[in-house]
Amino acid sequence: MSIFSVMPFASADLAIDLGTANTVVYLRDHGVVLAEPSVVTIETINGIDTIRAVGEDAKMMLGKTPENVRTVRPLRNGVIADLEIAEHMIKHFVRKARERLGPRRFKSPEIVICVPSGSTAVERRAIRDAASNAGARQVWLIEEPMAAAIGADLPVVHPIGSMVVDIGGGSTEVGVMSIGGMSTSLSERVGGDQMDEAIVSYVRRHHNLHIGEATAERVKKDAGSAICDGSEEIITIRGRDAVRGIPREVSIKRSDVADALASTVSQIVDAVRRALETTAPEIAADILEHGIVMTGGGSLLHGIDQRLSEVTGLPVRVAEDPLNCVALGAGRALEDTGYRAVLLAA
Repeated sequence: MSIFSVMPFASADLAIDLGTANTVVYLRDHGVVLAEPSVVTIETINGIDTIRAVGEDAKMMLGKTPENVRTVRPLRNGVIADLEIAEHMIKHFVRKARERLGPRRFKSPEIVICVPSGSTAVERRAIRDAASNAGARQVWLIEEPMAAAIGADLPVVHPIGSMVVDIGGGSTEVGVMSIGGMSTSLSERVGGDQMDEAIVSYVRRHHNLHIGEATAERVKKDAGSAICDGSEEIITIRGRDAVRGIPREVSIKRSDVADALASTVSQIVDAVRRALETTAPEIAADILEHGIVMTGGGSLLHGIDQRLSEVTGLPVRVAEDPLNCVALGAGRALEDTGYRAVLLAA
């Protein structure tokens, strides 16, 4: 008799922060077990597409694939742009997360998936369908600002106003919440991807050098800043000469990178100001006392919390685990019945 015929079905319920840049998976009773890029590599052979790699393996191929292989990011601005590829990606990540539990039989999982607060009914249905087709028995949605606030340990179910700014790869989510509900929410489709594009454009315009997405991301992480502090630190960038078409490297200052990012940072700051303008007075008083909490990969940009504090006049802090905050919050909503009211039926 096989061991699988006598073992009970195990629960492998999941919470997924399905981001434009990265997907983070939370496994019930185990916490965050997976965090990988939201990238899929597709190989075309005799007109037939097959999945060659997903996640970290696929991202390593960005900009380096032959003609019959392409890398795809199935999400844009926090919502699904390619449903079929998104399904394959979710299935891969669900299977990989379950591997943490060893060779056991599983019942279909209950899945909580994060969605941008400004997503449309059509976009939310696409996310629900992708999760259902990936094998979920029940799909719940949770708005990203709410999940981020729960993950940052803000008192969202109490009569205390809280404000969170979640800067992801494709969008910035601004949320004001109290007593388990969203008082104000704003979704601006600008984030880390737009910062990368700004760096690519700046280097091409000022140095006649074409650089790839991966290089721009590295420059952003190593030398990106939201404030012009006059730094003379030099960064070396390699790419292809736009005129002669040969490999070349240039050196730019950290302050140049800040100039490149200035417009994108201003859009994020402006979104926060607009959200504050529509916040109820009593909740605004709470925010003045407790400040703004930042989450997401974009919150790690040097000086962005300082810039936001200078513009709003409010205390601003970055959450303890900004990259995983949304997934942690969605996971707590999955496990703790006290947060069930914040979940949306898909």
